[in-house]
Amino acid sequence: MTQSTGTDIFSSFDQNKAIKHGLPPRAYISNEFYELESDHLFAKSWTFAGFAHDLAHVGDITPVQVAGKPLFLVRSSKNKIRAFHNICRHRSLKLVSKPHNCKSLITCPYHRWSYNLDGELRAAPFFGGQKTELPEDFKLEDHGLIEVPCRLFQDWLFVNLNGDTASFESYLAPLEKLLTGFDLDGFFAVASIEFTEIKTNWKFLMENFIEPYHVQFVHKKTTSQPLVEHYTICDGHCLGSGVNLSAGQQVKAQEGTLAVSSRYLTLFPNFVLGIYYPDQIGVHLNRPISAGTTSQRRVIYLHKDSDQNPETVENIRRLWENVHKEDHEICERLQEGRHSEVAEQGGILSPHWESSVRRFQELVANSIRPALNKNSLQEKNND
Repeated sequence: MTQSTGTDIFSSFDQNKAIKHGLPPRAYISNEFYELESDHLFAKSWTFAGFAHDLAHVGDITPVQVAGKPLFLVRSSKNKIRAFHNICRHRSLKLVSKPHNCKSLITCPYHRWSYNLDGELRAAPFFGGQKTELPEDFKLEDHGLIEVPCRLFQDWLFVNLNGDTASFESYLAPLEKLLTGFDLDGFFAVASIEFTEIKTNWKFLMENFIEPYHVQFVHKKTTSQPLVEHYTICDGHCLGSGVNLSAGQQVKAQEGTLAVSSRYLTLFPNFVLGIYYPDQIGVHLNRPISAGTTSQRRVIYLHKDSDQNPETVENIRRLWENVHKEDHEICERLQEGRHSEVAEQGGILSPHWESSVRRFQELVANSIRPALNKNSLQEKNND
C-alpha cells in the first residue's frame, strides 16, 4: 500500500464545520482506492446487479461483475433466479461470457465440465481417464458451483458477496418506508438505455442523482422543476431528493420535457430509483469498470394503465437519453477536475442542498476506513 491511500486520506473530510468538505480526489481517481472499494464496500454490501426481466425463461443466463468479481445470474429449473461465481471448478475458467439460454446445462467450453441450473456438477468427462471414469477420491457432488446470496425486489436483483452483512429485509426497509402508498406492482419495463463507457467514477453518478442543486442549471432544456420546490432525503443508507409540483406546473414527460412531481431515491451503494408521478419510474444500474470509468443502464417502466404506444415510449426514451447525456458531461468534467491540486480539499458542500451527498460520502468513508487503518497498522509494525 502506497502513501496515497494512508490514514490521512479523510483528514480534510472530517473537519467539523457547518459547510463540509467533500471526499479528497484520491477517492475518485486512485486505482488503489477503487480496489479498496471493491473489497471493502461492494463486496460487503447488498449490491444491485441486474434485472429479472432479462431472465424471463428457465435457462436464461447472464454474466455480471460485482466488486471486480465475475458472477452470473441464471433462472433455475424451479423458476428462481440464482447467482454463482462465474468460475468452473476444474481450472477456474470463466463459464459465461454473454447472455443466452443454456437450456438445462451450464457447460465449460474448455473440458466440457457441465453443471445443472442449480449449480450441481453433473459431468466431468475423461477426468479419471475414460469418458465417465472419475478419480477414486473425487465426487461430483463435492465440486458444484459456488453460490452467492441473491435476492429479488420487484424487477431488481441484489447480490451479497460477503454473505453475513445485514439482512436484505433491513437493507430494503428505509426505501420501502418511503414507498408506502406507491404501488410498484403495476409497472412494466418498456425501454432500456445503455451507456457502455462514461469517463467518470461511479460515485459522481450517484452523487449527481441524489442532489437537486444542479437540476435547474444542467437540465434547463429538458426539465422544469424549480429548485425551491425540492427537498433532500437522508434516511440511513437511503438517500435522494424529491420535488412536489402543483397541477399547473406539471407537464407530461412525453411532451419533450420533465415537469412532474418526482422522487429520486437510492440505496447505498448503487441502486437508483426515480419515481415520476403518476405513471413512470426509471431504475439505473451503475457498474464501476475502473477508477475513472463506469457503465450505466437505465430501464424505463410505465404503469399498465398508461399510454404505451411505440411513439410515446420512444419520446420518453429519447428524453431520458438526453437527460443522462447532460449529467454525463458534468460528471466527466468533475472527474477531470479531481486531477487538479486545487481540488485536494474535496470542494465544499451546501449544508442545505447537498446533505444527501455528504451522507453518501460518509458511507463510502466508513466502508473504507477499517481497511486503511489495518494497512497503516501493518506498515507501522513492519517499520
